Order: sequence, then C-alpha cells, then structure tokens
Amino acid sequence: MPTVSLACAIWAASLVSAGAFDLQGHRGTRGLAPENTLAAFRTAVALGVTSLETDLAVTKDDVLVISHDPMLNPDLVRGPDGTWIGAAVPIHSLTLAELKRYDIGRLNPATKYAQQFPEQKPADGERFPTLAEFFAAVGPDVRFNIEIKTDPTKPELTVDPNRFAQLAVDAIRLGKAGGRSTIQSFDWRGLIEARRLAPEIATGCLSIESNGMDTVGRASGRPSPWLAGLDLAAHGGSVPRLAKEAGCAVWSPFWRNVTAENIKEAQALGLKVLPWTVNNPAEMAHLIDMGVDGLITDYPDRALPVLAAKGLRIR
Repeated sequence: MPTVSLACAIWAASLVSAGAFDLQGHRGTRGLAPENTLAAFRTAVALGVTSLETDLAVTKDDVLVISHDPMLNPDLVRGPDGTWIGAAVPIHSLTLAELKRYDIGRLNPATKYAQQFPEQKPADGERFPTLAEFFAAVGPDVRFNIEIKTDPTKPELTVDPNRFAQLAVDAIRLGKAGGRSTIQSFDWRGLIEARRLAPEIATGCLSIESNGMDTVGRASGRPSPWLAGLDLAAHGGSVPRLAKEAGCAVWSPFWRNVTAENIKEAQALGLKVLPWTVNNPAEMAHLIDMGVDGLITDYPDRALPVLAAKGLRIR
C-alpha cells in the first residue's frame, strides 16, 4: 500500500488532467433531474462533468445507498402506493428491499423545495441506487466525490462515523474506484478514520459558517464537534490549516465563505479548493477569478459557458 504522502501525490495527479478545472455535478444534477438518482448521474455525465458529487446512507442490512438525507424525505419520496409519504422514516431502519419500494423520480409539487428547481425533469420509477449500482451506471471516465452523512449532534440517525468509513472504504475498493474517488464529510471523524483505513483514497473536508449551519464554531471558544476534536484556535483560526491537519486533500467550503486569501492559503498547503453549491453564473465567474480549483453545482450546464469564456477545460 502506498505511503500517505505518495498516495496523496498519486491522487493529485489523477484528479484531473494537468490544468483542468474540476466541474462537479451536485447530487448528480439536482437542478435538472431528480437528485441522487441514476437519471441525474447520467445527465451529469452527458454534460461532461469531471466528477459526480453524491451522498451515502446505510440501510438496516448495512448496504450503502445514495441519499442526501438519513431519513426518507417527504419532499422527494412516494410510497409503494404512489402517494407522497407523510412522515420521515430513518433509512437505517429499512432493509434494502424495503427501501427499493419507494419512488424518488420527482419532487412533490406542493412543497417549497420543489419550487427551487423548476427546471428539474421528472423520471418516475427511479429508486434509491446502491453505491455499487452507481459505480456500474456511470462508466469509467468520471470521478466520484462521495459524502459520508453523519451528524455528531444526532448520532442516532446513522451508524457511527468509524463504521460508516469502513463500509465506504470497503465498497469503493470493491468497486475498484479508489483511484478516482474522494470521501468527503462535514463530520471529520469519519474522514480521519477513512485515512487510517485507506490512505490511497483521498478525503475532502467540508465546512460551513453561516447562520443556518455552522460546523466550524469559530465564536464558541471550544473545538467544534464536527471537526474530530481539532482545535481551530490552535491553528490560528484557519480552516484550511485545520483541514490539512485532518489529512484532507480537498477543502470544500460553503461558497459564501470563500475569499481570495483563504484560497491562496489552502493551495499553499497543497489543498484543492472546491466550493459548494454554486448555481449563479456570475458567482461562478467570481470564484473562478479568485482561483478556485473547481466548483460543485446543481447546474453544470450553466457552468460550461462560464468555463469556456474563462478559457478553462474540464478534461
């Protein structure tokens, strides 16, 4: 097995072609097709994205499935009888066979969530894909950015982060996808465990500082539970330095938290900077001008003309 430093170098070389920009389709192409479905991933691949960004949940029988939410989301999910579900059900309480009965091929039109994505085209009959089905469906020419979904404030919703990391590493290795995968998470405990288990698989440190969610906890004066016990104050208040300490090859901040200064700092530490989730072309252009290494977006189709105008390529 390669050493950590050699593995990081191999990963960096394989991330994209030299000088290429990493365009990532968020949940496949959430703005264009039902999120985290095979239809969304195929749409993203057809558009020519570099990477597919997606999320994992774990079933009762320990199968990794693609889902942003650890619960069945009433905004997205119809039951076996075709009606919208009324209450959220933990995915971890369902076997894979039980989960496969639910349809995730369109948004509930009565919800505010659906109003955010008027361009999304339904694909009735889509089911929660397994991670193995995801790998098999999209072909060999795209990378994977796979998020472990655990929450240190709600541990009852999923398996623990170490177990989740083990399942993800095993599945990625089984799918022979280690060389083109990144494991990312807001809960850095799972990332540190993934690095211990599989130094050949890159990790991405997600972060957000906002009124609605804050995984950094800058104002609290104590280490955030999201950051695996790492102390922001001990690293000069620098999230990039903290991400480097966690062993990440990528720092993926909420796009509003990005500055020219923290991009340069992260890159000087050897980190790629991949902000999420950027859907406005003007904001994409501004981030590109500041020097980001890639973007995560619900609308790769909107990003393509921006990249063309900037003279950037994704292959």
